[in-house]
Amino acid sequence: MQLMWVSGPTGHVRTVSITARKILVGTCAVAFALVATGFLLYLIGFKIAIEVRPELARSLGGVTTEAEQQRMESVYRERLTKLQSMLDATAQDIRQLQALKNRFMDIATPATMREKRSVMEDGKGGPLLPSSHSGHDRNQPLADSFDVAAAEFAQFHQVVGGLREDWNRQLSWLQTLPTGIPVSGDFRVTSGFGMRNDPFTGMLARHEGLDFTAASGTSIVATADGVVTRSGWEDTYGNIVEVTHAEGFMTRYAHISKRHVAEGQQVKRGQRIAEVGSTGRSTGPHLHYEVFRYGRVLNPVQVLPIGNS
Repeated sequence: MQLMWVSGPTGHVRTVSITARKILVGTCAVAFALVATGFLLYLIGFKIAIEVRPELARSLGGVTTEAEQQRMESVYRERLTKLQSMLDATAQDIRQLQALKNRFMDIATPATMREKRSVMEDGKGGPLLPSSHSGHDRNQPLADSFDVAAAEFAQFHQVVGGLREDWNRQLSWLQTLPTGIPVSGDFRVTSGFGMRNDPFTGMLARHEGLDFTAASGTSIVATADGVVTRSGWEDTYGNIVEVTHAEGFMTRYAHISKRHVAEGQQVKRGQRIAEVGSTGRSTGPHLHYEVFRYGRVLNPVQVLPIGNS
């Protein structure tokens, strides 16, 4: 079928084929449909690909599906839960260590210093370590869960650091108290503190220390950190060493055969300061050991671990 009409002032006649126009329009429609179908198939194929191979999607630019995102969050939350369990177990171990440390301090601290030790602890109460959450809220955003975990680990680290400083401070303080054994080697305690028969006169006399019987030459050690305030000779005690310590304590070591320290010398706990002997008013090789606090003589048993136990 053909149409004819007159066009323009010249009166030319134009004809258009309706069949050709239909063919052109149909071809365009088919081409558009094919393009749309191809694009739709591409989207479907890509979605299937990233569902089956999520690592392929990530390699193409970090694209993930909701299922993959949920799976990744589940893995991260599981790891956070394991870390939380490890943190709780470590906190429990530290609580047990704290309890053991307190028992050690109770045994090693002289009875006269127990009150002082409680003051040093500043009256702190409550848990030794912060109680951790049993788990993270699965409905909580993952970023918030990481922030909570980071805050808990930071708090845990701070508390552990504080405990370490506290333990070091208390142990350093304990080093300054005369709670050690004054003889390094085999010994026997042959005479206690209090009234006894004087071995020279046979009369009752007050014995103001402990006698540690040991072989001549056995090392005598300082029972705490301190300063040597006396190192010399006395008729009754023979060779004598006196050491001044913290908290008003002073220790005396008598009847020794040889002195290894001089007055004014700083000594550490366990350092050899003399040797067992039998000088002065003595019946045989032994160490006569006395303890004073603020000038008042104490029964060494109240200070030594052998007394506390």
